[in-house]
Amino acid sequence: MGDVLKSTKFWVILFAAVLLLSGAAAVHVFHGKTQGATANIYQDGVCLYSIDLSKVEEGYALEITGDTGIVNTVAVEPGRICVQDATCPDQVCVHQGWISNGVAPVVCLPNALVIKIENAPDADIDAVVR
Repeated sequence: MGDVLKSTKFWVILFAAVLLLSGAAAVHVFHGKTQGATANIYQDGVCLYSIDLSKVEEGYALEITGDTGIVNTVAVEPGRICVQDATCPDQVCVHQGWISNGVAPVVCLPNALVIKIENAPDADIDAVVR
């Protein structure tokens, strides 16, 4: 009888441990998937704006002027962000278009502006091929 009791106790403890670990793993996975992507807008390395793109309900625009007088118009919509217009000479930031994940930032070198998306569900992608 003592061996059966020890065996049953072992299986109950093992089952409880597996159940606990499975629950913790599920919380970790699903919490990461539901967390919204945050767009951080930096100028000269300083974060000017931090925008949770999953909470944006209506589109809007921000104007960011640099020390050189260059102006970037940043458009924000639900789930995505872009540099819509810029007075910089090369327009690389404008041509990059909308971003919605952490794969590649939008950069305007003349205005020292960087838009990075963090906490995106697919932010662990290493490269983009176009």
